[in-house]
Amino acid sequence: MLAWAVATPFETVALADSVGRTLAEEIHAIRDQPPYPASAMDGWAAAAADIPGRLRIAGESAAGSPYAAALARGEAVRIFTGAALPPGADTVVVQEVARRDGELVDLPPTPRGQFVRPAGCDFRGGERLLSRGMKLDAWRLSLAAAGGRGALSVAKRPLVSFLSTGEEIIDPGSEPGPYQIFDAATVALVALAGGWGAAARRLKPVGDDIAATVKSVREADGDLIVTIGGASVGDHDLVKPALTQLGLELSVEGVNVRPGRPTWFGRLADGRRVLGLPGNPASALVCAELFLGPLLLAMQGADPALRLVAAGAAAAFPANGPREHWMRAKIAIGADGTLSAEAFADQDSSLVSVFASADALVRRRAGAPALEAGGPVEALLLERA
Repeated sequence: MLAWAVATPFETVALADSVGRTLAEEIHAIRDQPPYPASAMDGWAAAAADIPGRLRIAGESAAGSPYAAALARGEAVRIFTGAALPPGADTVVVQEVARRDGELVDLPPTPRGQFVRPAGCDFRGGERLLSRGMKLDAWRLSLAAAGGRGALSVAKRPLVSFLSTGEEIIDPGSEPGPYQIFDAATVALVALAGGWGAAARRLKPVGDDIAATVKSVREADGDLIVTIGGASVGDHDLVKPALTQLGLELSVEGVNVRPGRPTWFGRLADGRRVLGLPGNPASALVCAELFLGPLLLAMQGADPALRLVAAGAAAAFPANGPREHWMRAKIAIGADGTLSAEAFADQDSSLVSVFASADALVRRRAGAPALEAGGPVEALLLERA
């Protein structure tokens, strides 16, 4: 799948509009931060050579309004947090230990450099602050702003259209017939794709109809089309046969994964990529975490690797079969910071309620032997609010 991923172009957006986007350039600082030696506390700026001593108060320095002159020997300046130290000062004495007497101030012994933030102590001019491929969160935006940037070059959001198929599928909020179910998977997939940086839209569901499927996909906008349902080889699984009319070429015909074996991937004659996910909601969501998320990250120039964490098994696991099994699980954090993973007893691929309660997927490799409680497992943490 990743070999066939097509990178999206770049665009420049305002800093405030770049949260959640993937950086498409290296960010370097335009100057030192802070650009001058600054006080870390409210107090008195002076030369360490004059401390302890009774010093003459020469003025004050506030953030944005520094004391302009250089300090003479025997002088001190009232200074506030974030303000620039005047030339000649190298130490700040906090106000709580100083005693003012009119135009004089008594400063007790204080180590040289105390409560002084040296120029460039955060970063230096020209230093690389952020690397291409990073996802921009609030903290990274703060660093870009501190480095002097007001706009950033980011990967354009991949446009993804989601199409749910099946005679039984209807829109949430509709009046259901006795044998119809609400389209729960697609709603979740659109939300997940948005969190992975995509511009996602949900198409109107179609029944098990080749002509309707062809028409919907032909008219759909997007760099990537994601179909849900109709992915297997039953008489009603018509998505791949339908898309052969649009020149479908497959690179992945199935995956050795449970749940989600029918998952497939290919491209149409017009170059659009297509990811086919199973119709069962849990299967679709597991495979979205494993394949759709990495695919969207790769399209934006980000690292698509799954970030697995080590955990201990809260209970014993039986030997696994021939397919890699990704089990929905709960994660607990011990007093020592170690993680413990407890898989839900019922892993049926149709159960939305189990997925909504899970905060991780535990990976059991194909053919893995039985594992006792406390044994090591790998887990993919799910994003939870």
